Amino acid sequence: MITVDITRNDDQKIVSFTMSGHAGSGPYGHDLVCAGASAVSFGSVNAIAALCGVELDIEMEDDGGFLRCYVPNDLDEVTFEKVQLLLEGMLVSLQSIAEEYSRNIQVNDTIGR
Repeated sequence: MITVDITRNDDQKIVSFTMSGHAGSGPYGHDLVCAGASAVSFGSVNAIAALCGVELDIEMEDDGGFLRCYVPNDLDEVTFEKVQLLLEGMLVSLQSIAEEYSRNIQVNDTIGR
């Protein structure tokens, strides 16, 4: 199972997220849940870099199955809010996948739906 953990600060803003595990919904290379979750998360990280000019601090394992991203704490307010919008969009997309494939992906967010 893929587990997504969202970490928020006292203002309920996303400061990091971690994705770990494997969906196991199909054979390697044909796992649609894994592909969807990966596309959403990496697409969001790439969108933050391209649209906001922000490189998140990223930790990954070479064999896949682990991604942790931290939002830099030195962003100006406007950029920080743009990053938040993209991360909240990522969260909504991952929650949508989890609603359909709850045996394969779980999203943990303190204030989510």
